[in-house]
Amino acid sequence: MCELCAARSSPWFDRRAFLAAGAALAAFPAFSQVNVGEASRLRTLVPAEKLEQMATAQYAQLIEQARAKQALVPESHPQAQRLRAISSRLIADAPRWNDRARQWKWEFSLINTASINAFCMPGGKIAVFTGLIEKLKLTDDEVAMVLGHEMAHALREHARERIAKSQGTGALLSLGASLFGLGDLGHMAASVGTQLLTLKFGRNDEIEADLVGLEMGARTGFDPKAAVTLWQKMAKASGGKGPAFLSTHPSGTDRIKRLRENIPRVEGLYREAVARR
Repeated sequence: MCELCAARSSPWFDRRAFLAAGAALAAFPAFSQVNVGEASRLRTLVPAEKLEQMATAQYAQLIEQARAKQALVPESHPQAQRLRAISSRLIADAPRWNDRARQWKWEFSLINTASINAFCMPGGKIAVFTGLIEKLKLTDDEVAMVLGHEMAHALREHARERIAKSQGTGALLSLGASLFGLGDLGHMAASVGTQLLTLKFGRNDEIEADLVGLEMGARTGFDPKAAVTLWQKMAKASGGKGPAFLSTHPSGTDRIKRLRENIPRVEGLYREAVARR
């Protein structure tokens, strides 16, 4: 018998394996319900601080444009207050998924436009278009699933990852310079700053955002079943052409099936959250 086989047959092996598994679970409490693993290390090729600065600047420009067109919904508006209350509950859970979120200066805006869309830029800059709420007649739980999904993109730093991937070899060649400062990578982040609103995420990014958003919503007292009804409404609203939201957010039976499969994982969190409220 080989040494490895002998070790596995030992009564101590099961105990060590059990303790190792327990330690692994303790090390990743944030991912104990939905399985998304660790965030991609590719994101480290792009400096987070620089990208968040670019996002803040672009977000400010968007808000000014909306204000100039009288499309920025006042903070005192009931719908804006409703959305802010929902987002504040989700924001409280954000550091569980990314410790940087503790430092973010979260901002929220409701923009009066018929587009069915919403986004959260790096650094916690959130915008929701009234068309999303009004055309789909979203419940609070469904709104939470939208916001959770978008916030998950920022928390999992998908923009940093996508930018690193799109730069390919160029980004890797600049890695040496980054060790001594921002170097070329800093300029790279700046050059894509104006493209953040149109940045498209990959299939894996969307799966992560769905699942992380699902758990964030459940942990803060929003019914995870609303994720299914949300995407059913999205699919119905597409009318064969697809609203703006779906242009970068693939829908379909696979997405809904995956969400249904993961709802049982987070229902206990939802019940606990409701009991505490």
